[in-house]
Amino acid sequence: MRPRDAAELLLLAALWGASFLFMRIAAPQFGPWAMAELRVAGAGLLLLPILAWRGELGALALRWRAIGVVGVTNSALPFVLFGVAALSITAGLASVFNAATPLFTAVLGWAWLREPMTRGRALGLAIGFAGVVGLAWDKAGAQSGAGDAGIALAIAACLVATLGYGFSANFTRQRLAGVPAMALAAGSQIGAALALAVPAALHWPATAPDATAWAAVVTLSLLCSGLAYILYFRLIAAVGATNASAVTFLIPVFGMLWGGWLLAEPVTGSMLLGCSVILAGTALALGLVPRPAVPARPQ
Repeated sequence: MRPRDAAELLLLAALWGASFLFMRIAAPQFGPWAMAELRVAGAGLLLLPILAWRGELGALALRWRAIGVVGVTNSALPFVLFGVAALSITAGLASVFNAATPLFTAVLGWAWLREPMTRGRALGLAIGFAGVVGLAWDKAGAQSGAGDAGIALAIAACLVATLGYGFSANFTRQRLAGVPAMALAAGSQIGAALALAVPAALHWPATAPDATAWAAVVTLSLLCSGLAYILYFRLIAAVGATNASAVTFLIPVFGMLWGGWLLAEPVTGSMLLGCSVILAGTALALGLVPRPAVPARPQ
């Protein structure tokens, strides 16, 4: 990985980690539905001209139905659910739960696409999910004043969101192989915006959000979604999908850093331990942990 690629990987992790911070700022004033709609609509408007400039609008027109499914399960639904979570738990904790995405991806790949389940992968999944359960049980990172019901809803929302990400990854591999990445990125954001239009209109905030909330939504849309997608697909092209997926391990770090620095959110020992367990299990499940070679038997 060249220094430029490494810098782009860090920037991408910083942007996606910051998205949890901006959702914490925007969700209380916009509500989850309107916030998610503005986020995907703005990102789609940014990416669509780039798609046209690349001459790839035809790919979007050809596969719009399947791309629309990805828009709902990879953007519309998760963004609303993380918006719900932002009302009761900290940005850092939400970003840690987001790290469970590869675990759900692996489980669904095994159950749905019949991917092999080795002992190492099964052990990694068990370790990773143990970290998730431990965090949920400990309720580390809950906002002060949030009741048990609100915290439970927030944790469930995060896990369903990551399940949506896992479904989308496997669906894309099965149904959208060969589709240009920018067509998938732009089309999914437009599809998500269309899916959220009516619910967002019905749940539009009665009181006008302030300038800080608007700034958070604009940043979510243009930087944490639009620019982040461009960086992500540049990295896939430059260093490959496996190396680009390393961003998963960096997002919780930035999520906790941003939340602690700008919102004075506590970063507890339980959060750090849970994050470490989840990421260790993920690395093992993805085969990123080298295992010692078995010596050959003498003939």
